[in-house]
Amino acid sequence: MVAHAAPDGYTVLLTISGNTINATLYAHLNFDFARDLTPVAAIGRTPFVIVVNPAFPVRSVPELIEYAKSNLGKINIASARPGTGPHVACELFKMMTGVDMVQVPYKASYMTDLLGGQIPIAFSPIAQIIQDVRAGKLTAIGVTTPTRSDAAPEIPAIAEFVPGYAASGWYGICAPTGTPDEIIEKLNAATIACISDPTLKSRLLNLGVEPMPMSVANFKKFVADEIAKYAKVIQFAGIKVE
Repeated sequence: MVAHAAPDGYTVLLTISGNTINATLYAHLNFDFARDLTPVAAIGRTPFVIVVNPAFPVRSVPELIEYAKSNLGKINIASARPGTGPHVACELFKMMTGVDMVQVPYKASYMTDLLGGQIPIAFSPIAQIIQDVRAGKLTAIGVTTPTRSDAAPEIPAIAEFVPGYAASGWYGICAPTGTPDEIIEKLNAATIACISDPTLKSRLLNLGVEPMPMSVANFKKFVADEIAKYAKVIQFAGIKVE
């Protein structure tokens, strides 16, 4: 609906990182995300987290890489349905480190099995696991944001051990292609003002979302880079959806 709406600034899309994955994942969409929508403003990013059951003999990203390389194809890792952000984040990790872990997709929540030790490891949204991590029921060994997250600064970034790794969940705004530049710039400035407000910034951080102010040009490059990155991951992993 947004892609085919009038480009007047009154109809915009709350864009998520999944849109840049879906641009490659789905071959027959009735719109072209990169062609029909133009990036306007970033709102914030939220990390996925590598979490392990405390019984699993790994306490850091380097230890996970070493253990996985010694046990190729023997480690099961929980994931949501194929093509979701955490699933693709895990495949990017595998692609960049050369490890082979077996994705076990769950139709429903995998948390019971993860907490119970039936499956030892998962890439999870931070909001889903942070309370269990702080309670000592799970161990967090890395966040997927390019640097440590303000929402949980005690957890190292995977990029500290795997240079260049980044696979955040994120939120932004896009508008129909053809929206005048002056309208896009006005919406960008208003969004930056909102996410820079101390009260709103605090509320976002409490939800695990770190504000991510960007210029229009920088957000356009960011979105284009995300589409290109996930296209490579989807091809590498052979991800398909039914």
